[in-house]
Amino acid sequence: MQPGQYEEAADTAELLARLRHVFWIGGGSGAGKSTTARRLADRYGWRLYATDDVMRDHAGRTTPEEAPFLHKFIAMDMDERWVNRSPEVMLETFHWFRGEGFGLIVEDLLRLPPEPCVIVEGFRLLPHLVKPLLAAPEHAVWLLPTPDFRKAAIRSRSVPGEGFIWKTSDPSKAGRNIVERDRMFTRRLEEETERLRLRTIQVDTMMTEDDLAEQVTTAFRL
Repeated sequence: MQPGQYEEAADTAELLARLRHVFWIGGGSGAGKSTTARRLADRYGWRLYATDDVMRDHAGRTTPEEAPFLHKFIAMDMDERWVNRSPEVMLETFHWFRGEGFGLIVEDLLRLPPEPCVIVEGFRLLPHLVKPLLAAPEHAVWLLPTPDFRKAAIRSRSVPGEGFIWKTSDPSKAGRNIVERDRMFTRRLEEETERLRLRTIQVDTMMTEDDLAEQVTTAFRL
């Protein structure tokens, strides 16, 4: 869906006005989006909208016609999703990376009151979809993790036997596929934000959570 097509907004100008209080944090997996968004929400008394938390709800609100890649993904078994396909195919066919369901994020935001401000976070915030919704360009930033940072984040989160990759027949291969897919996705975000002249922050292993929160605060000009 593009600006002007959302049911509750009459035109692009109205849509921009109604989303003026929204701040967006997108970026690659494991870049610190959730932690940073929570910190800023707590600091400023903002509402937090985590796009990961509504994925199941959004999947249930779509039809196969509206979100064909999503519904094909739902029909796959775990090996079909994470083991049997190449990282390149996984990247190109992953429904959220293609923007399916993004319109539902916007519909949710339009239903929220204009106060307090809302901070939205998640990898589903694709630059080319967010940019037309920005009344102020400084209201959006994308966090781009370096390879070393992503490896460290994965190690800190990995618990043997836990997580969806352990439901596959080859957790090691599934893990490698996902890491490579996410590396390519982060590279795509880097290229797209550069082309669209949107703000980014490189997140490396030397950066603390406090450092990142302050850099995002500066990017938002708070």
